[in-house]
Amino acid sequence: MTKRIFKYTELIIFVTLISGFAAILFIFYAYFGTVQDKQLKTETAITAQAVEEGGLDYLRGLKLEDTRVTLIAGDGTVLYDNEEDASKMANHADRPEVKEALEKGEGKSTRYSDTKTTAMIYSALRLSDGSVLRVSEERNTVLTVALGMVLPMIWVFLILLIISWRISLKMSRQIVEPLNGFDLDHPLDNQDYPELAPFLQRINNQQKEIRQQKESLIRAEKDFVTVTDHMQECLILLSRKGKIISINNQAMKLLHADESCIGSDILYLERRVEFQRGLKKAADGEHTELILEYAGRHYQADISPIFSEDLKAAAGMVVLMFDVTDRENAEQMRREFTSNVSHELKTPLHTISGCAELLKSGGVRPEDSGKFVDLIFSQTQRMITLVDDLLQISHLDAGAADMKWEQLSLMDVVKSAENRLHGAAMTQNVQMTVSGSRPALIWGITRLVESIVFNLMDNALKYNRENGRVDVTVTEEDKAVRLSVKDNGVGIPAEDVPRIFERFYRVDKSHSREIGGTGLGLSIVKNAARILHADVDVKSELGKGTEFIIVFPKTKPTEA
Repeated sequence: MTKRIFKYTELIIFVTLISGFAAILFIFYAYFGTVQDKQLKTETAITAQAVEEGGLDYLRGLKLEDTRVTLIAGDGTVLYDNEEDASKMANHADRPEVKEALEKGEGKSTRYSDTKTTAMIYSALRLSDGSVLRVSEERNTVLTVALGMVLPMIWVFLILLIISWRISLKMSRQIVEPLNGFDLDHPLDNQDYPELAPFLQRINNQQKEIRQQKESLIRAEKDFVTVTDHMQECLILLSRKGKIISINNQAMKLLHADESCIGSDILYLERRVEFQRGLKKAADGEHTELILEYAGRHYQADISPIFSEDLKAAAGMVVLMFDVTDRENAEQMRREFTSNVSHELKTPLHTISGCAELLKSGGVRPEDSGKFVDLIFSQTQRMITLVDDLLQISHLDAGAADMKWEQLSLMDVVKSAENRLHGAAMTQNVQMTVSGSRPALIWGITRLVESIVFNLMDNALKYNRENGRVDVTVTEEDKAVRLSVKDNGVGIPAEDVPRIFERFYRVDKSHSREIGGTGLGLSIVKNAARILHADVDVKSELGKGTEFIIVFPKTKPTEA
């Protein structure tokens, strides 16, 4: 802006100087012309007076260089001329100044002289004898005057131009300096130029509107960030070209990224071919779902296009990823559960069917029929036990909301289970001992606590050895009661410990079926403990035995 002001100021000064020079030129020309006319008239009068007294002899005695004197008779004949031969000169009766002098006594004119080939001014005066004395001088043209003034005017012009340049530069800076110093955050506080008040008022109004919009955008952004950062799902917003616009905390944790990734291509974080294909489909306006694995867990990635109102193609994409590991595991467990149930029911059903067919056909001797009946009965009992366990697990999966919570003695439940298993312990020659605090009161569901205790103690007997031991200990703590069921039986391999609570999982499948196990006991224990808000821990060493530890809360859980 300073340069523009300076440029226009210099232009104005330049035009002013040129205009002033032209005006002065014409003023001077007019002024000097008037002065010259007066001087010439005076010279004519003086010369005429001298001629009246001295005649032609006076004229012949004059030595003039820049002034021409001509004496003309009344009939126009040239009697004398100080520059030309009078006898050779044409009659001057038709000259305007001569005619005017003859008529009025004096005359004047300005014209181009053929003899002098220049512009001349003429002053004529009629003498007493009727002749006319004419005095003339050259008159400078405007161009001549201009040429005569050009050199001093150039110097004056240069001096004025330098002065104006300094003044213009200073003035332009003084004009712009307040503008550069405007406080645009508070435009109405600027009072340097009242003429700018309407403009500053508009700026102030626009700033208010911008501040309001900015505050609204900041609030919306904060709300968006707050919501997305507290999402359990991973959310990523992408441009149509795959540049990251926004990414929440969960997505950054999953993809091992930070906020510096914003603006980068998503392929820097996830380069799998199936993901790239999903992005391409989304960019073309098609929704895509795919399953990706991260650190052993499964995530479903929904890649959807984002359309704007005026564009048919996708303006961007949104990637939503959420953990579906539990769902995938549940689906896998369902398939395995169906397969296991079918397998577990198939064996006893085949046994029962085979025995019944032999009995029906009479292919069994009467004295052996009892064995077949016993086999049918045992397999039937096994199926009943399996169905009962399945129903119990199904009930636990549903949350057991219909069961009643109450305060009960854990030691009484352990003693009851000991009595029920006393015969089996004697048969298997396993010594079972119960010790600990009494009554060891806890809050729970009696049926589930009994199921936990009985299954653990029953397993400790089944998977024990000849002359083995089962030690059941109840320990009362400040806010909980600890149950420990420890045996010195076969133990569990370390690689199998994480899976023993899975349904139908058996460490030794053949031995488990021989002792009548369904493979659901520990699954029932795990699910029942979950409902009771109890903690389960397992310590086992192959060939040395196993210890199950269950910690029951003394008070009723708030979620119960």
